[in-house]
Amino acid sequence: MFLTFESRPSPSPYVECVWRCHSVDGGYFHSMAEGNLELVVTRLEGHAIVTLRGPVTRAKIFACPPNGEWLAIRFRTGVYVRGLPTAGLLDHKDLNFEVTRDGRFCFADHMWELPTHDNAEVFVDHLVRRGIIAMEPTVQDAMHDNVRARNRRTIQRRFLRAVGMSHAQFRQIERARHAVDLLREGSPILDVIHDAGYFDQAHLTHSLKRFIGLTPTAIRNDQTQLSFSYKTESLGAR
Repeated sequence: MFLTFESRPSPSPYVECVWRCHSVDGGYFHSMAEGNLELVVTRLEGHAIVTLRGPVTRAKIFACPPNGEWLAIRFRTGVYVRGLPTAGLLDHKDLNFEVTRDGRFCFADHMWELPTHDNAEVFVDHLVRRGIIAMEPTVQDAMHDNVRARNRRTIQRRFLRAVGMSHAQFRQIERARHAVDLLREGSPILDVIHDAGYFDQAHLTHSLKRFIGLTPTAIRNDQTQLSFSYKTESLGAR
């Protein structure tokens, strides 16, 4: 594996985790589908850039250069940027912000120092206090099925607006990533089908090829470089 990842959970109600990685060599990796916003600092050949990454609905193969460093703030599901439709960032329609020589970047009409692995939450707190990011409170209700029938349509609409994709699509992505966790932990494929809520092996294979870019067997062999993989729980949706 030419990409080495490490991550830590976050106590912030707006941040799911902070992760960082570096590339020892160059190569190709499978960028998995994901449903969260991320703010990423890239350092490559003495140059730095900040990227606001949107959700991704399909796996894609990317080339990765050697000797790169990345730091990412992964926001919790339901966090959105005010005045910026999340759907407009979908599927690699990312926003890039140049970094000045003194290590700052312009975002939402404010200049910011680059966040670090240790002060990411402080940076996010400033975004919250300035009203730049917010949390859609009904998203967590939708994710945990705490939805009354008469409110379901409204909550689903708010979920789509905040997350940039439908709740059903988000659950499919999380289920596929959960299946990856199970496979790489050594669970038999039949157990993964049952535990992750798939109908059969064909259903599992189709889902993983679409959202992860690999078959269950390739994932179990653990020989293909994937993008950052966060721990998931089964959402039980079919």
